[in-house]
Amino acid sequence: MTSGQRRLSAMTAATFLIALTAACGGGGGTDTPRTEETGGGAAAQQLSGQINSDGSSTVGPLTTAAYEFFAEQQPQVQVAVGTSGTGGGFEKFCNGETDIQNASRPIKDEEKAACAAKGITYTELTVATDALTVVVNKENTWAKCLTVEQLKKMWEPAAEGKVKSWKDVDPKFPDEPLALAGPGTDSGTFDYFTDEINGEEGASRKDYSASENDNDIVAAVAGAKGGLGYFGFTYFEENQDKLAAVEIDAGNGCVAPSVQTAQDGSYTPLSRPLFVYVKNESMKRPEVKAFVEFYANNINRIATDAKFIPLNAEQEAKLKSAVQALSAS
Repeated sequence: MTSGQRRLSAMTAATFLIALTAACGGGGGTDTPRTEETGGGAAAQQLSGQINSDGSSTVGPLTTAAYEFFAEQQPQVQVAVGTSGTGGGFEKFCNGETDIQNASRPIKDEEKAACAAKGITYTELTVATDALTVVVNKENTWAKCLTVEQLKKMWEPAAEGKVKSWKDVDPKFPDEPLALAGPGTDSGTFDYFTDEINGEEGASRKDYSASENDNDIVAAVAGAKGGLGYFGFTYFEENQDKLAAVEIDAGNGCVAPSVQTAQDGSYTPLSRPLFVYVKNESMKRPEVKAFVEFYANNINRIATDAKFIPLNAEQEAKLKSAVQALSAS
C-alpha cells in the first residue's frame, strides 16, 4: 500500500479499523520503512489488544500511518482511528472513551475541565507541523495569491449573504459566484482558521458547504469554478491534480504553503503544530505504551512517508523526551 493509498483510505471513513495480519505486513511496497525503532522493551514481545483513538481528520491519517508500520511488528494489536473532528474527539477523550486524541489545535480550557471532572490526566505531544492550505478550483486563474484581509472579507460573519461573488471580494476579480467549502464547527482546523483569519475563534459565516470529511471539501471546490476551501497541507498534496493552492500574503509578500515555509515560520499565519494527546492511565497497558513509543521514535519517517510535514530536530527531540518521561511515570 502506498502512502497515497493510506491517506485516501483514512480520509474516506469517519471511523475505521485496520487489522493487518502478519502476511499483509510482509507485503508492503518498497517505500515502507523496515528498520523502525521498537521504542522500548514492551514492543520487543508480541502483544495484543485494542487501542482507541479519535479526533482530527487532519491528524488521523498520521496516526493511521504509524499504526500500519507498527502492525508489521505487532500484528495482534489493533488501533481504531475515528475522525469526528478535534472537538468531537475531545468529548470522547474526556469522557474516557479513547486512549489517544488526535488534535489539530491545543486542548481548550473547557475541555481541560471536562477531563478533570472525569479524573482523566493526559500528556500533550506535538507530532508534526501543518501548513493549513487555502485551495481553489483548477480553472481559477485570478487568485494565485490572496491577502489575509481578502480571506477575511470572504469568511467573516458579516459576509454572510453579501459577499456572493469573487468581484465582491476584489473589483479586479471576475463576477464568478463564490462557492465556499470548509470544515465544520467540530474541527480544530475551523477553530484555527477562524481565529487567525477572522480574529476570533469560531467566528465565521455559516452559508458555506461545511463537512468534517475533507474529501467533501475537495469535491465541492473541484466541482465549482469559483470554489474555495481550506484544510491541511497533506490533503492538498493528495489532491493537487484537482485543486490549486493559494499563496498567502500576511503583509510581507506572497508565500506558498510548503514543508520549508511551514518549518521556518514564513508561511503566516496558517502554519501550525499538530498534536496527539495520550491518556496517562492508558500507558499502563503494554500495547498502548509500545505503540506510543514506536510513534515517537519513528515520527519523522512516518510523517515523511504519509506526506506530512516532519518536525524539526528540536521538536523531534522534545517529543521523544516527553514520551520517555511518560513511559517512566
